[in-house]
Amino acid sequence: MASVEEERTTTGWAARDSSGILSPYTYTLRDTGPEDVYIKVLCCGICHTDIHQARNQLGMSHYPMVPGHEIVGEVVEVGSDVTKLKVGDVVGVGLVVGCCRDCNPCKTDNEQYCNKRIWTYSDVYSDGKPTQGGFAGAIVVNQKFAVKIPDGMAPQQVAPLLCAAVTVYSPLRKFGLNASGLRGGILGLGGVGHMGVKIAKAMGHHVTVISSSDKKRQEAMVDIGAHEYLISSDATKMQEAADSLDYIIDTVPVFHPLEPYLPLLKLDGKLILLGAIETPLQFLSPMILLGRKTITGSFIGSMKEMEEMLIFCKEKGVTSIIEVVKMDYINKAIERLEKNDVRYRFVVDVAGSNLDQ
Repeated sequence: MASVEEERTTTGWAARDSSGILSPYTYTLRDTGPEDVYIKVLCCGICHTDIHQARNQLGMSHYPMVPGHEIVGEVVEVGSDVTKLKVGDVVGVGLVVGCCRDCNPCKTDNEQYCNKRIWTYSDVYSDGKPTQGGFAGAIVVNQKFAVKIPDGMAPQQVAPLLCAAVTVYSPLRKFGLNASGLRGGILGLGGVGHMGVKIAKAMGHHVTVISSSDKKRQEAMVDIGAHEYLISSDATKMQEAADSLDYIIDTVPVFHPLEPYLPLLKLDGKLILLGAIETPLQFLSPMILLGRKTITGSFIGSMKEMEEMLIFCKEKGVTSIIEVVKMDYINKAIERLEKNDVRYRFVVDVAGSNLDQ
């Protein structure tokens, strides 16, 4: 075991203001405590949340900000009290790096809902240091918030699982929708949506992708393996599909009406919102009342669910479809992500970008 006696620096790519444009930024890492691990970042996925935060679209951003919360790295040093990880382990870090550990969510393995949770970036750690994310050469994290990646899983493939996959896995598990034989709908075929199709299929579900146009039909059914493809503007097909789904995973991160999708749900069906939308959503209450349907939401997943999800994905052979880029391409990647011009997740090759050299 080893501990760090003096502060170290690393270089990341940071936003300086709400323009969201990232550029190189060298900063001091927080002190490595007894329960911390010092991680050399290997790669990091790019999520829509990174765009929201970099541009202060959620009204909670602090600058300079190094985004990135789908982090895979190698443990290069551990604190004196670290027991769950060792030097050389490949680990993952998600969107949360701290919690109070005393509230009900923390005590029931739901720490992502702790009111005192600490975000991986654009937040302040308990020692007063600003948190910075995975678009950087290194990061220091408490061992609780670093999950060991199962042997044999490729780091670049794992990165999107740490947000996109667990965000789908968690509600399916929590709401008892992980039994084989269910019929599910996936609304939106982006980074989260494509993982939704893969995970639902791996659970033994009949999966329908719901989209506003026909342009992603082949991708959904041939490349990803959905069983059906439903165009929301096709009134005849939508009516034929009424009362057919046990649940709908809604991954769309921008305002959209819910009314077209609620009739697709069976009695007691659930519409599960995963996208962070700042515009109020509207629906007619009889559409809920007359089918005892539920509109609910879910936020990423707990560390326990993260571990379960990784084991599940390894056992079932679930992988993400990615495009790997270097750090100096990140602003272009963000621009393309806004246009949904990626299949289906960008992953930054951080180690190959030689940030700390």
